Amino acid sequence: MTTELPRRTFAIISHPDAGKTTLTEKVLFLGGSIRDAGTVKGKKSGKFATSDWMEIEKQRGISVTSSVMQLIYNDVQINILDTPGHQDFSEDTYRTLTAVDTAVMVIDSVKGIEAQTLKLFKVCKMRGIPILTFINKLDREGKEPLDLLSEIEEVLEMETYPVNWPIGMGKTLKGIYSREKNKIEVHNASHERVTVDYEEQTILENFEKEKLEEDIMLLDEAGNEFTTEKVRNGELTPVFFGSALSSFGVQSFLDEFVHLAAPPQPRKASGDLIDPDSETFTGFIFKIQANMNPNHRDRIAFLRVCSGKFNRGMEVMLSRTGKKIKLSQSHSFFASDRETVNDAMPGDIIGLYDSGNFEVGDTLVSGSEAYRYEEMPQFPPEKFAKVTAKNALKHKQYHKGMKQLVQEGTIQLYRTPYFDDYIIGAVGELQFQVFEYRMKNEYKVDIEFQHMTHELARWVTGGEVTDNMTDSRKMLVKDQQERSVLLFENEFALRFFQDKFPDLKLSTGWEILE
Repeated sequence: MTTELPRRTFAIISHPDAGKTTLTEKVLFLGGSIRDAGTVKGKKSGKFATSDWMEIEKQRGISVTSSVMQLIYNDVQINILDTPGHQDFSEDTYRTLTAVDTAVMVIDSVKGIEAQTLKLFKVCKMRGIPILTFINKLDREGKEPLDLLSEIEEVLEMETYPVNWPIGMGKTLKGIYSREKNKIEVHNASHERVTVDYEEQTILENFEKEKLEEDIMLLDEAGNEFTTEKVRNGELTPVFFGSALSSFGVQSFLDEFVHLAAPPQPRKASGDLIDPDSETFTGFIFKIQANMNPNHRDRIAFLRVCSGKFNRGMEVMLSRTGKKIKLSQSHSFFASDRETVNDAMPGDIIGLYDSGNFEVGDTLVSGSEAYRYEEMPQFPPEKFAKVTAKNALKHKQYHKGMKQLVQEGTIQLYRTPYFDDYIIGAVGELQFQVFEYRMKNEYKVDIEFQHMTHELARWVTGGEVTDNMTDSRKMLVKDQQERSVLLFENEFALRFFQDKFPDLKLSTGWEILE
């Protein structure tokens, strides 16, 4: 990390297969952070996406954890938090979004806005995160550009401003036109970046030139006015067109990104806005990852620096407990590779070796005032299963693995009041598979699932649940914080319960997704 450079910290959000990981790799390649931008499809060659480091990710060709990477581009240090695209890992993605200042939304030009994109957009909107949009796969036959802009404006209720504009698409793709620079980036088979002044171009047929000029006139006269203030307030998204797979339009996007992306912003803690320029060091833990180094069975807590300056060896206070902790083992990351970091600035993400002190959502402060950054969002699970170890003699490894993976947020853990059975909750089936895989491969424990028919979790926020209120369709359990949670089989069982016990107050844990 280079302390004197300005920071831009962002995450890429998209529906699975929209091209998020490919765009990440091309950006890293342009920044000189990797020599070879492979794709997740290259499994036969043994090449895997740079940001996918866990063994199961390599086997399946999907991202299931958030990775952290850095690059320096045009004298700006860019911190990329690569998030899992698969919807079964929404919770990890949501927590990661708390640590960024800007989001890049990747939209498949063929499919438009998809369900997961919409969910993640809502999270960004709720947190006031500015969004830049990259419309991908322009080299395929897709939706008309104007239709894509209308879709963004209508579905996401956000103004759009195309920074560049496509000339053709699919087999007829000739290039993209930069509205500000009056240049065309030429699409060619060699994938080399070639730009020409519009007035000097010879590649367009007359009908293509007329169509482009009509489109640009329409955008100039009827389109939205661009202001940086609207972008920073999340009211307008600058839109870029391109193809991440062929690197087309990616450098044009990156050139503009360093100017448009928000620098580290003030953040709310204990009711106050903490300015990044404050001398007091503050930061919060947004992710914990066990076993990034299988040889050492370690645990790393990922910290977003919010204000002041981090120095390795500094003493900080853990706000939740008031305990003083010396931060002597700190790392910066490139996927699973790490190196010791001695100092870090607001916007930086560092990994702290954790012997069990930290929890997701913890705030660290260098002063004596116990600031606490806003709570992490909790995502209500939709699938539940009772879990046991097949070999009772492995109970020590079983409990250790369970504890660490729960602290990571891989799954949510509940216990039944009388028998203390373990029930795990997940957003999707793939989380169970990853949990089972990691228990077996990292903790050497074979586990057994007994899948349950319950689909809804509701936290009890008012009143008390008695034994006569529950049965097999509505089960009372305790979560990790010993809070009462009711598990319901379906919406009908939930509504029936609420009608019968109207004085009992129930919450989803995170109302935005209702």
